[in-house]
Amino acid sequence: MIYKFNPLLKQTLWGGSRIIPFKQLDAHLDNVGESWEISGVKDNETTVASGPDRGKTLNELVRQYKAHLVGAENYQRFGDEFPLLIKFIDAERDLSIQVHPNDEVAHRQGKERGKTEMWYCLDSGDSQPMLYCGLKQQLSPEQYKQMVADDTITDALARYEVHEGDVFFIPAGRIHAIGAGCFVAEIQQTSDVTYRIYDFKRRDKDGNFRQLHTKEAAESIDYTVLDNYRTAYLPQQDVPQQVVQCPYFTTAVYDLTEPMLLDYSELDSFIIIICVKGKGTLTADGEQTELQAGETILLPASTQEVKVEGQVKFLETFV
Repeated sequence: MIYKFNPLLKQTLWGGSRIIPFKQLDAHLDNVGESWEISGVKDNETTVASGPDRGKTLNELVRQYKAHLVGAENYQRFGDEFPLLIKFIDAERDLSIQVHPNDEVAHRQGKERGKTEMWYCLDSGDSQPMLYCGLKQQLSPEQYKQMVADDTITDALARYEVHEGDVFFIPAGRIHAIGAGCFVAEIQQTSDVTYRIYDFKRRDKDGNFRQLHTKEAAESIDYTVLDNYRTAYLPQQDVPQQVVQCPYFTTAVYDLTEPMLLDYSELDSFIIIICVKGKGTLTADGEQTELQAGETILLPASTQEVKVEGQVKFLETFV
């Protein structure tokens, strides 16, 4: 079975106007900052768009099909909750400077789990986007709090101009922020735990400063400093390029100009295909569907092989 889902569109203070045309949706909404493509987050579950399971939530599918859908080890590890959340994010303005806790810290703070994530940068058109990812200088917890208080925290962060195809891996604990003009696909743990460190003194629609989580963030930050936070890989056509492998997901980039057969016979996991450019067709278990930019597809763990045809670029993700 090939699953497509009805996206959940999230209007935000910082959202842009690219998600609707990118996904070719018949909707008239402004400031759509996020499109949740595949989500098992409580009260924010995506539903199946078509087929015999149409209308069912993602976690209803997990409860019904169990290991057949997600894989035996994944079902034992995560139970009836789908383990990944997939989004497209369009930032017309800077997002807040933020951090996510790891699982251990999240549990201490009364949360179910932390959040590790990654970004794949999409075509941003004529804009010149930037983002923050990681510390560029050593900080103590006391220095961090002081820099938040005196509005200089961005001076301590690594800042990047970004281009289509750039990848950033953001393990839990790494300070980060998507900047104005960025358009990204995001892959993350199923978690909505975000601690806002700094928000540029902006006010919400009611004129109030948005809440900061300085104490919780201080408990969550990994103060390690690296030379470079951009994920290095060599883009190639018709050759899968693995860009991230971590305990929560493995992701590869495919840029196809010719048909390719993907063998999943030895994989005990669902597969998510996120189309970021072009269009083609995807065939699995005798079922065929169109694949075009802005679409996200879930394939069950029982899938043995998949044929992809067309001029198409996509991300492949599994656990």
